[in-house]
Amino acid sequence: MIQINHLSKNYGKKTVLHNISLCVDRGTCVGILGENGCGKSTFFSILAGTLPGKSGEFLYNGIDLFQNRKTHASIVGYVPQGIPLLEELHALDNLRLWYRSRKELKQELENGVLAMLGIPDFLKVPVSRMSGGMKKRLSIGCAVAHHPKVLLLDEPSAALDLICKERIANYLLEFKRQGGIVLLTTHDIQELPLCDALYILKQGSLIPYTYDGNYHHLAGKL
Repeated sequence: MIQINHLSKNYGKKTVLHNISLCVDRGTCVGILGENGCGKSTFFSILAGTLPGKSGEFLYNGIDLFQNRKTHASIVGYVPQGIPLLEELHALDNLRLWYRSRKELKQELENGVLAMLGIPDFLKVPVSRMSGGMKKRLSIGCAVAHHPKVLLLDEPSAALDLICKERIANYLLEFKRQGGIVLLTTHDIQELPLCDALYILKQGSLIPYTYDGNYHHLAGKL
C-alpha cells in the first residue's frame, strides 16, 4: 500500500500541487487525468524523486520513500514522457545497462516482462531508428528491471499504435495481478478501463472521478 500525504509544490507564487493526499492498495491502478499544464508530470516527477516537493510524504508500507532514497530506488519504477534511453545504442545494450545480470536479462527476454512487451523483436535496432512504440516499450522494460512494487507511467500510450497499446495494457494487467501498484497519467480514454480509480488534477487538487463512458462529460470536467 502507498500513501501520499499532504503533498504540495509551488513555482514561485504559483501553486501547482496543493495538499494532495491519496491511498492506493496493492494490485490497483490509479489514473490521473487533467488538461495539459495542470501539474500531472510535476506530481509524478516528485513521486519519482527527480523533483523536490515543498512538503509531503510518500509512504510505502509505512516507510517514507522521500526520506529513504535507497528504499525508494528499489520500490519505484518511473517512465516519464521523455525517452530515458541512449539513442546511439541498440535495445539490447540499453537493457544491459539496467539489468543486474545477463542471466536475468536472458530469462526476461525469453519468458518474462521483456517477452510480454515484444522487445525481442527489435533487440538489435538502434534507439535512433525505433518507432515511438518501440521506445516506449523499451523504456518500460528498463524501468522494471529492478522489479519495482510501484510503477509511475506518464502518458504511456501517447501517440502509439493499437498493437503497442495492447502489449503495454497486457503487461500492466499482469503487473497488477502480481500485486503491483500502478499510477498513470493519460489523455487516452482507451486506457481508462485499466484503472480501478480515477482522479482529475485541477487547480492543484485531486478530485475523484467516475467515468460514465461520456467523453464530452469528462472533457467538461477537466
